[in-house]
Amino acid sequence: MSNNTQSPARQRISALLDANSFVEIGAAVTARNTDFNMAAKKAPSDGVVTGYGQIGGCPVYVYSQDASVLKGTIGEMHARKIVNMYDLAIKTGAPVIGLIDCAGIRLEEAADALNAFGEIYMAQASASGVVPQITGIFGMCGGGMALVPAMADFTFMESGKAKLFVNSPNAIAGNTEEACDTASADFAAEETGMSDGQGTEAEVLEKIRTLVSVLPANNEDDMAYGEAADDLNRISSDLAGCIDDPAFLLPRISDGGCYIETKPCYGRDMVTAFIRLNGYTVGAVANRNIRYAEDGSVAEEFGKSISARGAKKAAQFVSFCDAFSIPVVTFTNATGFKAAMCSEKNLAYELGRMTYAFANATTPKVNVITGEAFGTAYLAMNSKSLGADMVYAWKDAKIGMMDAFAAAKIMNDGADGNVIKAEAEAYSALQNSVDMAAARGYVDTVIDPAETRKYLIGALDMLFTKREFRPDKKHGTV
Repeated sequence: MSNNTQSPARQRISALLDANSFVEIGAAVTARNTDFNMAAKKAPSDGVVTGYGQIGGCPVYVYSQDASVLKGTIGEMHARKIVNMYDLAIKTGAPVIGLIDCAGIRLEEAADALNAFGEIYMAQASASGVVPQITGIFGMCGGGMALVPAMADFTFMESGKAKLFVNSPNAIAGNTEEACDTASADFAAEETGMSDGQGTEAEVLEKIRTLVSVLPANNEDDMAYGEAADDLNRISSDLAGCIDDPAFLLPRISDGGCYIETKPCYGRDMVTAFIRLNGYTVGAVANRNIRYAEDGSVAEEFGKSISARGAKKAAQFVSFCDAFSIPVVTFTNATGFKAAMCSEKNLAYELGRMTYAFANATTPKVNVITGEAFGTAYLAMNSKSLGADMVYAWKDAKIGMMDAFAAAKIMNDGADGNVIKAEAEAYSALQNSVDMAAARGYVDTVIDPAETRKYLIGALDMLFTKREFRPDKKHGTV
């Protein structure tokens, strides 16, 4: 039996929101269905606690499913309470946070419960791009319920008890939960890309609070800014040494080291994260060449290539930032694409989506070329030709069609090594030079790596009032 002091659903809300800020809505709501002896089953709040409160002084709407009441199953009134939160959130312009612990559809309510699921989906679709949607999974989230975090903007999972699946592991031919737990938090984080982070229940709730603190409240009233105590002209003398792993680079240029990475375990060749510059939230997308472990050792190498998963991750992130007018800054250091069967199956499609996301975005866009930027990989990473408003390049960067030595071998097929070496040096000077790219306007300014923060802040201040108009259409199809 659920009550105010024991219900995990209420405890999660209390831990998530600012102290004494929660106001419950619909506490007296209970199921209408009387079939299958439902009238005799007590269902306080119909298995979901809903209301509003504050996180860091900012308003949010929240629903928290109570697995101790009918296993948190979704029925007609349960769904109606959640949809009401979405209606209020859209009207008032505040994020929606769902704390999920649900055994699925309520079988006793049959078609009413099925229709209720559809109403939740419709509410999420209406809110998409209007207010941020965040879900935290603490127990079961399977079948039709799995679509709820899939339609949300960000999802976090409790690492021990949370289960996220459409088909349970044992229902997949040739698989068992022991062989591959496709419902686990690890699988969602590493294989499907559904999870933006995991941890204990307290850690998940803290991650949600931290994320809300840097996001706009809605797509019109930008609240994603604050006072910048950090020096706007601060020099980062060690930035050039962080070129391979943006997880070390980005905190160094961000206000006070603010760095919130999304989907850190998925598509690791690409880093997507929120940082702060001059008090404003900025979305950062960066190629990763090497992932370093906490002890400084090399954990993974990616060879300056973009994978299908990395492209998918970047596209989703850029799309979110554009919907909420969050400026996007890219850090380009890519020479090609991952050559592997598993990646090749989706590579062209996901690269197309990433390229479209950058090209379609009208939010302020700045690109910093930190290393080598060659071929289509360079173009796809928010290049000037895709609409980047400002492009900076570190003074030792290289920009061109391909590696000079590879180009020389193709152009001088059959020549000896000395000829190829000489031609490669000439090609590098003429075609891969950052000065050449600047001379043609593909790079706006060549900068010293240590001054990256200063230049980014200046560019974003200049672009603060950016307005860009595109051909009139309903929406793109990529």
